[in-house]
Amino acid sequence: MQYAIGIDIGGTNTKLGQITQDGVIHKSSSFSTKAAHDFDSYAKLLCKEINSIIATSSGECLGIGIGAPNANYHTGSIEFAPNLPFVSAPMVSELQKILHLEKIYLTNDANAAAMGEKIYGGAKDISDFIMITLGTGLGSGIVCDNKLLYGSTGFAGELGHSVAVPNGRLCNCGKRGCLENYASATGIKRTFFEKICEYNGKSSLAHISFDKMTSKLLEEAAREGDELCKECFDFTGYILGRSFADFVEFSSPKAIFLFGGLANSKELIFNPTKESMEKHLLKVFKGTVEILPSLLPSSDAAVLGASALVWQNL
Repeated sequence: MQYAIGIDIGGTNTKLGQITQDGVIHKSSSFSTKAAHDFDSYAKLLCKEINSIIATSSGECLGIGIGAPNANYHTGSIEFAPNLPFVSAPMVSELQKILHLEKIYLTNDANAAAMGEKIYGGAKDISDFIMITLGTGLGSGIVCDNKLLYGSTGFAGELGHSVAVPNGRLCNCGKRGCLENYASATGIKRTFFEKICEYNGKSSLAHISFDKMTSKLLEEAAREGDELCKECFDFTGYILGRSFADFVEFSSPKAIFLFGGLANSKELIFNPTKESMEKHLLKVFKGTVEILPSLLPSSDAAVLGASALVWQNL
């Protein structure tokens, strides 16, 4: 059996999976990312888990794919990563040295999700598409002619930090009006608390604090008829669709896939997003782009996406 190892490096946990080309996870493991205090100790923990998978597997490991925040495919390094025990690290070269394995690939988590959609999900027969992850923030991976777009620096495709609202909400990156501050789980929460004054506090969720509020609560209330919550989804979809129209103009994708917690609200976010995108598209692009739900299983999407880097590079 030939397999790849997919690794998802998160701020809380690191997850690993032994995955065959048909997308079946045969073995999995995880450990606390926070158990390491620097890169050297983290690399030792990671390599211990990798060696355990290889040692207990019958078959050939064709390579390792890694998805991580602020990962640079060109350099094989993690650069200025938030919420990791190390700020920057030469991940690929160090693992190659320890594991004596040449085929190790690294990219950011949104690019890994895009590659996972290509290899295992709904984009198998699509050569040009954009993957949007709607989580705490907004991540994106752009695929053109079956290849991920990295650009000259390796960091191309940061669509979450394109300006959706000039002089809008302050972003953690220091800019104002970034798309992820409107179209994400955090963004829709901010929309609710901005709009509640317009509704004179009339909402079934008026008693919920910002820290306790979730996009799932907003979805449930909207489905139960809460007008404010419904408007939050309409507003979020409008901003997202308007930005999608801009994205279409530079890469002309066949489809835009949505993944993540906010995407799970289905028609509440899909319908206003599609309507807004079509409204703002140039005529030549109207009716040419689908907005589709990701077909990746949410619980395994990260390791599947990371492992897809190996199959892409065979």
